[in-house]
Amino acid sequence: MDKGPAAVTDESRYRLLIDAITDYAIYMLDAQGRVTSWNPGAQRFKGYVAAEIIGQHFSRFYTEEDRAAGLPDRALARAVGEGRYEQEGWRVRKDGTRMWAHVIIDPIRDDAGQVIGFAKITRDITERRASQEALETAREALLQSQKLEAIGQLTGGVAHDFNNLLMAVLGSLELVRKRLPHDPRITPLIDNAMQGAQRGAALTQRMLAFARKQALKLDPVDLAALVRGMTGLLQRSLGPAMRIETRFPRGLALVLTDPNQLENALLNLAVNARDAMPDGGAIRIEGLPQTLAANSDVGLPAGDYVRLTVSDTGHGMDPEILARAAEPFFTTKGIGKGTGLGLSMIHGLAEQSGGRMVLRSQVGEGTTVELWLPQVADGEERQVFVGTGAAQEIHPIGPLTVLAVDDDSLVLLNTVAMLEDLGHVVFPAISARDALAALKREAIDLVITDYAMPQVTGLQLADEIRASHPGVAVILATGYAELPVGSDPNLPRLAKPFLQEDLARALQEVTARG
Repeated sequence: MDKGPAAVTDESRYRLLIDAITDYAIYMLDAQGRVTSWNPGAQRFKGYVAAEIIGQHFSRFYTEEDRAAGLPDRALARAVGEGRYEQEGWRVRKDGTRMWAHVIIDPIRDDAGQVIGFAKITRDITERRASQEALETAREALLQSQKLEAIGQLTGGVAHDFNNLLMAVLGSLELVRKRLPHDPRITPLIDNAMQGAQRGAALTQRMLAFARKQALKLDPVDLAALVRGMTGLLQRSLGPAMRIETRFPRGLALVLTDPNQLENALLNLAVNARDAMPDGGAIRIEGLPQTLAANSDVGLPAGDYVRLTVSDTGHGMDPEILARAAEPFFTTKGIGKGTGLGLSMIHGLAEQSGGRMVLRSQVGEGTTVELWLPQVADGEERQVFVGTGAAQEIHPIGPLTVLAVDDDSLVLLNTVAMLEDLGHVVFPAISARDALAALKREAIDLVITDYAMPQVTGLQLADEIRASHPGVAVILATGYAELPVGSDPNLPRLAKPFLQEDLARALQEVTARG
């Protein structure tokens, strides 16, 4: 029986099958690696028609780097030695563009077992790789966000507890120094202890700032005026080797933030820039209006912002350091040269202001810190902050009957002592329940209460006092910034830890309100 026509038919069917596949490049190589067949999928991926590529060595599909490294020959050798070669890597199309390819090479042997060629299958998985990279980037960003959130929660809790401890230390030292006569052997030690405690208080404020739990006073701020007002301070702090350049357009919109904290942030950024330029250089501070659309890469809601940037031409940061720069306590400075909380504090300030801090840096090209701050909405009638003014003068006020409430006995003792030293009559209460009982027994003029108390918070206590004793003023003492939604924004607040001067000023402001 003549089987010739059937054989031809089978081969034709096989050829039709190979030619119908366009999602894979399927072609043959001879024993030396030259192309001997070429299907439409190969033409689609690589851009060559069969007449251009048959007879050419398959190494032309590899990058110059891979060819120089001998990768094509090693691929064939592994296919022969291991019976199969499978790998992913960059390949080059006819037009010079690159694609990420999944490659399989199988050796073809004759009846004697000799290699007479290779079957090669290539698939373009560039889009899949891009999707995987995007997924990995998103996963990494999520992990980083979760890590920072966990660190922030831990940091905020630790800072709150330290605030209470420092409150007791600072207040007690202040009263001891006030009551003891000057002694050259004792007074400097007390002063030194107070300075140490104040530095500790500054650290807790930065920790709370990173955790977005610092107490902020958000006001409309004229950035150009604020920067002009502190340029002299910056220049004195940085030294003559640094040149400060400022650039603000006329009519720049006001932003909503805490001006005092922003001044601290700018000073911190300027000092960081100086440290990055040991041989001197220029520090540029500029502000530009920006309108963000939805889903911007800054990660802020659509709206109008001002981008305040501080940039230097220093040594810059590599990607690993850049990724960790805003983490609390991370620093590249030597021991005793920095706390690693500066950028953390600035990050928290921007977030609490409704904005974002963005770091951009490359090794050898300097660093730019962007603070995206929301523009003040039309109709904002609050007083505009344009620069640091003189501190409010404190005037003595008549004796008050004050109820001091705090669940921490150390802090309570300290608050009572400071109030009594100011000439007031003070009743202590260790809980909200004790405070309400004291209000029924005594004629109280004013209540100073801690916020974070178990069972009944200071905020809930303030609401109860307003309802049952409307003539009694209330001051909320707290180191936290975030109070529950719906809280009265006009409730007077006293930031912990506070000194006697801060306490006296708070009493003066409240009594002045009537």
